[in-house]
Amino acid sequence: PKTLELIRQGETVIYEATFIYDEVLVALDILVKDEEGWKAYEVKSSTSVKDTHIHDAAIQFYTLSHAGIDLKDISIVHINSDYVRNGPIDINELFTIQSVYDDIQSLLPNIPSQLSRLKSVIAQVNTPEVAIGSQCTSPYTCDFKGTCWKDVPEYSVFDLVNLRSNKKFAFYDQGILSLEEVSKHRDQLNDRQVRQIEAELTQETLIDKDNIRAFIDDLTYPLYYLDFETINPSIPLYDGSRPYQASVFQYSLHKQASVNAEVEHMEFLGDPAEDPRLAFAEQMIRDCGDSGDILVYNISFERGKIMDLAELFPNYKDALQRIADRLKDLMVPFKEQWYYAPEMRGSYSIKAVLPALISELSYQDLDIKDGGIASSTFLSMVKGSFEGNIEETRQHLIEYCKLDTWAMVKILEKLREV
Repeated sequence: PKTLELIRQGETVIYEATFIYDEVLVALDILVKDEEGWKAYEVKSSTSVKDTHIHDAAIQFYTLSHAGIDLKDISIVHINSDYVRNGPIDINELFTIQSVYDDIQSLLPNIPSQLSRLKSVIAQVNTPEVAIGSQCTSPYTCDFKGTCWKDVPEYSVFDLVNLRSNKKFAFYDQGILSLEEVSKHRDQLNDRQVRQIEAELTQETLIDKDNIRAFIDDLTYPLYYLDFETINPSIPLYDGSRPYQASVFQYSLHKQASVNAEVEHMEFLGDPAEDPRLAFAEQMIRDCGDSGDILVYNISFERGKIMDLAELFPNYKDALQRIADRLKDLMVPFKEQWYYAPEMRGSYSIKAVLPALISELSYQDLDIKDGGIASSTFLSMVKGSFEGNIEETRQHLIEYCKLDTWAMVKILEKLREV
């Protein structure tokens, strides 16, 4: 009734315009009337038009058309990933408007039969008998996955590292679910998957001492342990940044002068009220000194962020490049399964490796437990939407990031032991 009322009043721009036809209700993001007639716009946070967007647009076009709106066009409005902020946000550059009118035409004739089928499913007394499959997670994870997957063991063929999805379901279709059952088909698995299964069945840790020793012997002191935290907002906050580009706001750094030396800690946490990147770069250059290896966990991430800073601040390009050249990846021994414990369950993330090696260290005791929470917390501070004690929460951010690098210190100690 409200949408109809606005149309009758002569409104030419209506947000969340709502229509119903044949028991299908749609709420359109923006409905606009210009000199050519009515046009529909759906706003998406993605950086391109997806197949699901086109199917959604077809349903919206079908419903509006039958509800009495003569739509001349329907478009997807999405983020322009090439946009670089320079001063105030330029809305016309930030968003791309792409008509999908032609794309939906082939879908429209099939919509009545699809709606009829969906209504018949809803009307059934019992849940449809459909085997689990790729549809459970694509294009979105189904809300009923927990129900349909209740007979899948907690640790199963679906947890095997780097095993293609179609191969996992091929095993499942043959009734092969547990790792013990999968182990009988080793000829269909690679070495990493076989080692993962062996470790689980024997509950023994697999250790390649020669490769671990070579990795450790290649380290040069003073040794640094470095970890970054980033935010990646859809609408860039700082000049020189793009939509969804990860921007650094925090680091933790542990330093060890020699193998048995005391470990020194340094840190940086930006001010939410200003762009933290320049201060981040300047302090990191000072803290990292001029010599010694810098250990990170997943080198591509930290290296990428350092090179972003080098591009942004040309005056520091050489110093930042030297830091990037000193990076070494502590993830390698675990990614290569030189050290593999059954508790890791195929993962080599630091969240899986740490409790498997050093049980007394845990993120679960922290108020901020992972990078996603750290990122969203700082972002809410930047946007001014944070509710809580800022100083106390900043300390929680420091404690979380500090554990990331302290975990690396303890992990290297464990590798030395073996």
